[in-house]
Amino acid sequence: MEILQTTGRKRQTYKIQLEQSLLWEAALGIAAITNSRLINTLELKESYWSNIREIATEELIKELHYVENHNTWKAILQILHQDRFEKLEEFEEFVEQTGEVNLRFICIPFLGEDMQDIRWKAAKGNLEAVNFLMDYTDDNPFFPEYISFISRVDRAVLKNHLKVVMKLWFKEVLDTQRGQVSQILELDYTTKNEYLKKMESEEFVQWATGGISYLPEPSIHTVLLIPQFCYRPWNIVGDIEGAKVFYYPVSSQSVHPEDRYLPDQITVLKYKALGDEVRLKIVKLLYEEDRTLQELKDRLDIGKSTIHHHLKILRSAKLVVVRESKYSLQEELIRGMAREVEAYLGR
Repeated sequence: MEILQTTGRKRQTYKIQLEQSLLWEAALGIAAITNSRLINTLELKESYWSNIREIATEELIKELHYVENHNTWKAILQILHQDRFEKLEEFEEFVEQTGEVNLRFICIPFLGEDMQDIRWKAAKGNLEAVNFLMDYTDDNPFFPEYISFISRVDRAVLKNHLKVVMKLWFKEVLDTQRGQVSQILELDYTTKNEYLKKMESEEFVQWATGGISYLPEPSIHTVLLIPQFCYRPWNIVGDIEGAKVFYYPVSSQSVHPEDRYLPDQITVLKYKALGDEVRLKIVKLLYEEDRTLQELKDRLDIGKSTIHHHLKILRSAKLVVVRESKYSLQEELIRGMAREVEAYLGR
């Protein structure tokens, strides 16, 4: 059946909001150094993190162990979303002045509007609500234990920990790098703001995050993008009331502004991925429609292992994703490659 569009209404999308602050960088640095599973995959080498532990005071090491055991970096991020804190002192004052129930409510992860009432009950100490949220989040690697911890930890202990770990991280880690890191974050924030004026929201999210395709959701009106240096090359994704949050890795140009000839590595990966006849054929086949591995094999008459190798390269460049057991082309990223080259050339 054919449909004639007569309403003149465009598909709803979200608005983009950009924020940058050393407070976000501190919270994510604390998260990174206490994440033993991911730390070896970060661009900042293991020696960088080992050096921090070697020069850290016993007090900071103690607080980092507490973070590692209870994932309280999540609580810090949740609190930072409550206001646009510009200084560490503002964060500390907010933590100190927030009442027990409100503090627990803020720290418990946002799980959707339909879960807000249960979230409030859990914050008030309702054991049934706490257990419900733990069961509801059992597919998350740390949410259940974290929710259990937040619901029972002594308020004074939690407040002191959150203030102390942030204060010590600033004093012992960030203060020695403040100028460099601030410059990196500010440069990336300024550059992204300039390109935000030229791009549609969904295209911009894909470009800024290096390939994440985020489609509008009914309850999400804002996408908040926060540049981070310490967790490169990873994107960290979060949810808050009414918004999706991407703590995205800053570009290589922002890290090394003195080298005007340095291309962004994700751009290099994309062009390398397309620099092969077989992979270009795969891209054209996926441009026509999503296909399974078997369908690609039948069309190309190449062994599955070979095709899988080429798909792995295309996926590492974020040009191809898997959706419902089929490979799908990220068309907007393909179209945006010319814009990335223009940005690199300095136009």
